[in-house]
Amino acid sequence: MSSFVIEGGCRLSGEIVPQGAKNEALEVICAVLLTAEKVTVHNVPDILDVNNLIQLLRDLRVKIERLSPNIYTFQADEVDLVYLYTDEFLRKSASLRGSIMIVGPLVARFGKALIPKPGGDKIGRRRLDTHFVGIQKLGASFRYDPGRHIYEIEASRLKGAYMLLDEASVTGTANILMASVLAEGKTTIYNAACEPYLQQLSVMLINMGARISGVGSNLLTIEGVDSLGGTTHTILPDMIEVGSFIGMAAMTASDITIKNTGYQQLGVIPESFRRLGITVEKRGDDIHIPIHTNYEIETFIDGSIMTIADAPWPGLTPDLLSVFLVVATQAAGSVLIHQKMFESRLFFVDKLIDMGAQIILCDPHRATVIGLGNRFKLRGTTLISPDIRAGIALLIAAMSAEGTSCVHNIEQIDRGYQNIDIRLNNIGARITRL
Repeated sequence: MSSFVIEGGCRLSGEIVPQGAKNEALEVICAVLLTAEKVTVHNVPDILDVNNLIQLLRDLRVKIERLSPNIYTFQADEVDLVYLYTDEFLRKSASLRGSIMIVGPLVARFGKALIPKPGGDKIGRRRLDTHFVGIQKLGASFRYDPGRHIYEIEASRLKGAYMLLDEASVTGTANILMASVLAEGKTTIYNAACEPYLQQLSVMLINMGARISGVGSNLLTIEGVDSLGGTTHTILPDMIEVGSFIGMAAMTASDITIKNTGYQQLGVIPESFRRLGITVEKRGDDIHIPIHTNYEIETFIDGSIMTIADAPWPGLTPDLLSVFLVVATQAAGSVLIHQKMFESRLFFVDKLIDMGAQIILCDPHRATVIGLGNRFKLRGTTLISPDIRAGIALLIAAMSAEGTSCVHNIEQIDRGYQNIDIRLNNIGARITRL
């Protein structure tokens, strides 16, 4: 298990460029299985989750070439379906939640898929019902082997159907969308997720020859085609990294510029940080965060306590609530953080309380933060990262704290943040990887 040792209290200064979007990368890399032609993907983040998925495709005999650190070509013209039935595939795919999105492409193109219960963050129940019910409506049959904990999916030919999703699942929508582009006839997906990741996936599929309308809305209509071709696609900047850097700058009283943010795709993220009293200056496609000696949380118009909650797009992404929570600990004022989607994602607050933060964990979904302003600094301590997003929040807390902190289990952070220690050290942080 690797660790970070962080010397707190260091101010950052300079420019930092966000990596490619992790969540989009997982979707578009799975989509290369839909065609036998070559697909080139730019701005691929060099992180564990993405690298593990690329290796999984390589094991399936997808031809992969790394043209540069962040540009890959993929050609799935000789996919080895026998590999799906090996213990090695089951072990690798079970440890990577993104692997669930190979099901749609494999069933659509080859008529079969096999997947174990996938892993990922331990942040509460993450249902697969939306994925499975949607693909079943297209005509696939599912069998579950309780002994091996695997799902076997088969379909002679998928056929278009109308479906109303029970939840606007991002990965569920992506999986069903990828299955439906090669299905016979028309598919209508209502209550579809419409995050920028899904919009990007849709654009990529359209460039490959898919017929999709309603992109950017929660009503997608797909006219199935017989085959798809190759394309070139560029992944958006990672909005979660952008938000993490905004919070990090405010917490450490730093002056930084975040370059090439894809500002138009950030939605309510900048405004949500402004509600915490943080100055977010848009400069073209860049964001400048000036030094904050203090910042004060707004209240609602009627004077009631501010609530920051996640919601399906265009609402606030749940992946940033851990960052908002830790940033609020050093603001002046109080805020209720309401994590609606995952019931275990707020359990890392006990570690912040150990550092001196004033937080009331109301229940598994809600925490009230009483901001200490500049009256008290967080204290350095030893921490353990439970998941990707809590991990970056704890790193931000340690960077702002007095004294030295040690964050263990940083493999969780590496799953989602590319060379984060090196990039932050380049602008003034003092982080040592052990």
